[in-house]
Amino acid sequence: LTFNAAISACEKCGEWRRALELVGQMMQRKVDRNTITYSAAISACEKGDEWEHALRLFAEMLQTKLQVDNTTSNAAISACQKAAEWEKALQLLTWMAISQVRSSTVTFSAAISACEKAGGKWDAALHLLTLMLRCKVESNIVAISATISACEKCSQWEKALQLFSDMARCCVQSNALAFNAAISSCEKA
Repeated sequence: LTFNAAISACEKCGEWRRALELVGQMMQRKVDRNTITYSAAISACEKGDEWEHALRLFAEMLQTKLQVDNTTSNAAISACQKAAEWEKALQLLTWMAISQVRSSTVTFSAAISACEKAGGKWDAALHLLTLMLRCKVESNIVAISATISACEKCSQWEKALQLFSDMARCCVQSNALAFNAAISSCEKA
């Protein structure tokens, strides 16, 4: 319990190195690690832009047969998103579906943002947005704006404008990012 509290404190202040040290100490002392341990450590790595460490912890968690939940998966996908590791984010999302771990708006938004940050993997972003809606996961401005931006980066202005139009129809409030990405896509046409 004390280790988990310390790792959670590290997560809150982005001290990923210290969080990893504490997980290592738990292993050395043969203290049981649990979902809370790994979730906090993965989140600390995500906040520290350490996607490789986050994925290593995620894999370790799977090897120890601990239950992986939505929070843990979202932290790992968010770590990939920050590093534009879109393929890794999609692999995690696929794993979640196979393992029947519930995906959420945060899950899809992070994966779509990873596609956008990776230089506009517009087709993957658009596929994820479609899948999000098909899975009855509520879309949000982050997911739609990131998809529009991915289209814009690849000169897919027609798709960007269609998404922008759909955004209004779906009652999702557009923001400056969505407007700018839609306008920018037309500018590049």
